[in-house]
Amino acid sequence: MDPLHSLSKTLITRLSLLFSLFCITNAAAFNLTTITFNEGYSPLFSDFNILRSSDDKSVSILLNRLSGSGFISSDYYNYGLFSANIKLPSNYSAGIVVALYTSNGDIYEKNHDELDFEFLGNIHGKPWRFQTNMYGNGSTARGREERYHLWFDPSKEFHRYSILWTSQRIIFYVDEVPIREVVRNEEMGGDYPSKPMSLYATIWDASNWATAGGKYKVNYRYPVPPPECVIVPSEQELFKDTGRLKEAMKLKFGRRPRSHRRPRQLKAE
Repeated sequence: MDPLHSLSKTLITRLSLLFSLFCITNAAAFNLTTITFNEGYSPLFSDFNILRSSDDKSVSILLNRLSGSGFISSDYYNYGLFSANIKLPSNYSAGIVVALYTSNGDIYEKNHDELDFEFLGNIHGKPWRFQTNMYGNGSTARGREERYHLWFDPSKEFHRYSILWTSQRIIFYVDEVPIREVVRNEEMGGDYPSKPMSLYATIWDASNWATAGGKYKVNYRYPVPPPECVIVPSEQELFKDTGRLKEAMKLKFGRRPRSHRRPRQLKAE
């Protein structure tokens, strides 16, 4: 069966995610300029479940009975501010996890670094929950998940979620409001994220744990209208020296080899 034909019959939800990747030294500088998906990203898995806008400046990632989906940045980055404007699935989305995160697990399988935003699905009328995570050098002893309730409905309109990662601290933002800060200290030793990472966005079925500890599962018969895509700015100036890895990258989940071009220098509008 043609995947797109199957998709139209089994679509449960659409995540409209307008992606921002930029590296800056000032956390207050949230003004962005735009690049296309093709310039900065590539499919991670199930590219038939990734819908790109006609101008290639926004993307929707889908979940159906066949698979979830996701994409990855074309380069590795060592420190910076990573941001996405996201509109989450509406109505019943129990069991669905949407994640924005940085990781280098494809290169450092046993001592990887990772920074996460994870949205844990929802039942209509209940407050949305999300969690943040930090892993450094493969250690789970520090920076484990912290869970929060959003003070708004994230399925009504786009909101900005950002991770500021520097050599001394990590700050998670919701709409430019800091909600968690991790400060590097001597006790961490080598357990602070310090190796170059890629940026990811994914959606998948996590019915066994995501909503109320797995009590509520994904319901593929539940009608979920796809939210509209709205174009917003999506990239600001990159560091001249990003620390991006030079050697050949591993292939995983059948994704395309990533480009080794240096990031372009862009001026904010």
